[in-house]
Amino acid sequence: MTATSLVSSQCMLGESPTWHHRKQCCFWVDITGHVLYSFHWITKETRQWKFDEDISLIVESTGDHLLIALKTTIVKFDTETGKIESLFDLEPTIKNHRCNDGGCDVRGRLWVGSTHEDHDFERGVLYAVEPGSSPIPKIKNVTISNGLVWSLDNTRMYFIDSPTQEIRSYLFNQESGEIIFEKVAIKIPIEMGTPDGMTIDEEGMLWVAHWGGYGVYRWNPNTGDLLSTIDVPAPHVTSCTFAGEGLDTLIISTAKKNMTPQQLKEYPQSGNLFVVSPGIKGVMGHTCSI
Repeated sequence: MTATSLVSSQCMLGESPTWHHRKQCCFWVDITGHVLYSFHWITKETRQWKFDEDISLIVESTGDHLLIALKTTIVKFDTETGKIESLFDLEPTIKNHRCNDGGCDVRGRLWVGSTHEDHDFERGVLYAVEPGSSPIPKIKNVTISNGLVWSLDNTRMYFIDSPTQEIRSYLFNQESGEIIFEKVAIKIPIEMGTPDGMTIDEEGMLWVAHWGGYGVYRWNPNTGDLLSTIDVPAPHVTSCTFAGEGLDTLIISTAKKNMTPQQLKEYPQSGNLFVVSPGIKGVMGHTCSI
C-alpha cells in the first residue's frame, strides 16, 4: 500500500500532523520553515501562518486555540484571530536548545521534549506539565525526543528517543503522571530507517514514521513484531496520525532536510503531506488543559 500526496507543502522539516475534530482540520508544521499549516477536510482549503522561529509541536487546546511549541516557548495560538499567548519557557537558562515532539495524556497534561539544535548526545529532556504548574523532568539524557503515545487503557506510555532505534514502554499512572521504565518494546533495525513520530490505532498497534525508511511501519508493542508497511514516495518520513470524521485515514508528514540534489530529483514530493486509507481506524486524541 502506497500513500499519495495530499498537500504539496514542500516542507524542509515537516512534522507534528494533528487532527482537530471540532475544526474538521488537520494541522502540521515545517519546523525550520517556521510555518503552521492547516487543511480543511470538507472545503479542501489550505491555510498557513508564518512565525519568527522554529515551530515543532501542535496539541489541541480549548476553544479555538492550539497549543504549539515555538523554539523554546509553549504558547496558545488562536487560529481565528492569530493571537499568541505565551505560557512558559521550557528551558529558560539553556542555550542552543529547542522544543521537539510531544503529546497530551488522558488527564490533559502536556508532555514535550527538548533537543539540542545539533542533536548533541543526551542533552535533551522529556517534560510533563500539569495545569497551573511548571514543567517537571520525566526522562533525562534524551537526544531527540520523538514519538509519544499512550496505550488504549492508559496504563503504558510509549516513547521514542530516535538515535536509540528503540520504542520504550513505561508503566504510566494516569492520576499522578508517574512513569516507570518497563522494557524496550520494539528495536528497529537501522536498515529500516530511524523511528521518528508515531500514533496508535484502535487495536493498540503503533504506526511509526521511519526517517530514512521510506514509509510508516505498523508494529505490535506487545510482541515487537512488524505487522505491515505503508510505502511513502519520500525518504524522510517524520510523523503520522489518524484523521477524518471516522479516523480512518492516515496523514503523514515528510521532510526535504539533508537530501542530496539527486534524491530531490528522484523524490520530488519530499516535504509534502501524504494520505492513505489503511483499512483500520485510529483513536481520538486528548485536549490539553494547561
